[in-house]
Amino acid sequence: MAVTGQRIAMTASGVAYAVSGDGPPLVYVSGWLSHLEMSWALPAERAFYEALADGRTLIRYDKPGCGLSAAAAPRAYTMQSELDALRDVVAAAGLRRFDLMGISLGAAVAAAWAASAPVARLILYGGWAHGPSVAEPAIQHHVLGLVREHWGLASDLLASIFTPDADAATRAAFALYQQESATAETACAMLALAYEMDVGNLLPRVAAPTLVLHRDRDRAVPLAEGRRLADGIPGAVFSVVPGRSHLPYIGDRESLTRPIRRFLGLPARHRGAAPTLTARQREVAALIAQGCTNREIAARLGIAEKSAEAHVERIRYRMDFRSRAQIAAWYVASAD
Repeated sequence: MAVTGQRIAMTASGVAYAVSGDGPPLVYVSGWLSHLEMSWALPAERAFYEALADGRTLIRYDKPGCGLSAAAAPRAYTMQSELDALRDVVAAAGLRRFDLMGISLGAAVAAAWAASAPVARLILYGGWAHGPSVAEPAIQHHVLGLVREHWGLASDLLASIFTPDADAATRAAFALYQQESATAETACAMLALAYEMDVGNLLPRVAAPTLVLHRDRDRAVPLAEGRRLADGIPGAVFSVVPGRSHLPYIGDRESLTRPIRRFLGLPARHRGAAPTLTARQREVAALIAQGCTNREIAARLGIAEKSAEAHVERIRYRMDFRSRAQIAAWYVASAD
């Protein structure tokens, strides 16, 4: 499998978006938090996006205040601000007709968009129509307070809830990924929006062919909420897939990507080998993950500083990374 390159651009309003793959456009609305560079560095998440980008031009974006996007204006996050960010990306990418996919919180945003604007096809995963029903009020209050006061501890807790099927290295990498994606204040504001959002009255207006997917034992969002979302959209197909993890790229990815590709009219995908590093390059990546500079890497490995620099550049080229932070995130998530 050839590595699908990711190209990052910026809208006039400061929303960062990434383009990968080739074919008709598929716009992807992320869930709670995102970081275009860090997500491309996590092997499991990148593999999921590459599966979506095989036969489609996949367009993802970081919401204002998240990842590479500029900080949001000093106001609460709302459905309107979510739709404005999506509209900016659609305009900047010059899109007219496109497929739209939303996961988790992004499913509600995508459904709201499709209720008032035409899309070719709509795909929703792990979503809900009524935010207050996702968790009991006491749980919501506890989680929001933990995020606000102890973002590090909260990110660990949420990683265990969102990724119960992941190995320890992947969970650790995702916990750090959340902290890299947003400040505690932004994370709390966006999570509060997730608990408040209600799109039930908009669903009957969705006219696009719609596929709704939900894992049967999702630990973050009950299956009943996914069914409610599907029931509200005329003609929507509801597909229940096995698994406990809320994040689509954790656990059995194939059970999700297979029906998604079928719904999009794409053939089954024959997955090849993921890009790998040489033994020396893995040594260099390990030292980058420890925070070493090129000079320190050279000293530790007994090589010239220019050789260390060359190794770093080869890693970036081979893995399609733009920064040392991506190399570090990849190494942490890939550790045995």
